Amino acid sequence: MFARLFILFTAVSLLEIFVLVKVGGVLGALPTVGLVIVTALIGSALVRSQGLQLVAELQKRMAKGEMPGQQLVEGIMLILTGMLLVTPGFVTDLCGLLLLQPTIRGVIAKTILANVKFSSATMGAGFAQNHSGFSKNSIDDSDVIEGEFERKDDDKK
Repeated sequence: MFARLFILFTAVSLLEIFVLVKVGGVLGALPTVGLVIVTALIGSALVRSQGLQLVAELQKRMAKGEMPGQQLVEGIMLILTGMLLVTPGFVTDLCGLLLLQPTIRGVIAKTILANVKFSSATMGAGFAQNHSGFSKNSIDDSDVIEGEFERKDDDKK
């Protein structure tokens, strides 16, 4: 796993350097640096706006008692998109701009959700999804005693 990540990061870095040198040779150093900064600023603004839309959709789904799996995966992908857009370089910017497209991000999120298997053990200690949201299924209802209490402050004695 470490070797694969090392190769991936090294290859991406070398590709970024190659593309930056080529673009810098055509445009010049200052316009190239300016273009990298502008793409980072525009990308950050777009990630922020789409992130706010995604949070609103996530809250709407949770209010209905539905599991917002796709929105959570897309949120993680938006974080990755933000990192790609802020990273200096044109290759990472291109990948980030592709992930900013809601249709592309949605297809990737659906693919990830279809290939990941969830069980109650991965959802948390003893929690399972039911129709009204989440409930603790490891509590035996016969052991629960319902009641009311009133807190009295010590300084009113």
